[in-house]
Amino acid sequence: MKILISMAQLHINFGDPSKNFERASQMIAQAARAHANCILFPELWTSGYDFENRFLHVQANLSILEKLADLAKTYQIAIGGSYLEAHGRKLLFNTHTWLIPGDPSSIKYRKIHLFRLMDEDKWLQPGSQLTCTDFQWGKTGLAVCYDLRFPEIFRKYALQGAQLVFIPAEWPATRISHWKTLLRARAIENQMFVIGVNCVGKIGNENFGGFSAIVSPWGETIAESNGQDEQLTTAEIDLDQVNEIRKKISVFEDRRPDIYG
Repeated sequence: MKILISMAQLHINFGDPSKNFERASQMIAQAARAHANCILFPELWTSGYDFENRFLHVQANLSILEKLADLAKTYQIAIGGSYLEAHGRKLLFNTHTWLIPGDPSSIKYRKIHLFRLMDEDKWLQPGSQLTCTDFQWGKTGLAVCYDLRFPEIFRKYALQGAQLVFIPAEWPATRISHWKTLLRARAIENQMFVIGVNCVGKIGNENFGGFSAIVSPWGETIAESNGQDEQLTTAEIDLDQVNEIRKKISVFEDRRPDIYG
């Protein structure tokens, strides 16, 4: 099965959900004109890491998600990204959410690994479960940014039959070589498509490095944005390649979980 994926590499306006949504809605319309099946935005794209005003952004996100659901239905495009989400009055999560055309419910994954270098652990709660579910195109796993450094997540998704994984991120420019390497590693070792969407520019006190990418199960970079510009990058993938490559190199048949778990 072939699907067309758009990567919305944004420069996030720190603490300004309205401005970020305005730009995002333009990108969604652009992706729809290209007949994309889905579009992925970066991590916390509506607000950035503006935790001081976190509950204001949570309320803004509720409204934005309603508007995104309408856009998904209007344009017949699935829309993904990560947002600050509250559960009750005190618990706050970094939640990777997908809105599917015509589906009143959303698909969610709460970020499991919180990034200490940006004080995420001081403000947020970690998620407690993985999300690998059937999208309209096939079995799909969800992760967020720092999760990319933990291969166990991606191996579990692969064992559950995932053909691709989506990763919204705010990955700093100083470690962008890690981002590129880890995207390819996760794709190669699990023989799946990996789609990582990063942001660009200075956001708060940090510079972010872009290079959003779609990597094939063979480790080839199918599409990649640059490291400094806001860009919408759209490319087609063929999910049939996953089974073809898994048959060609039988990694999963040759595993020895009896030895290493």
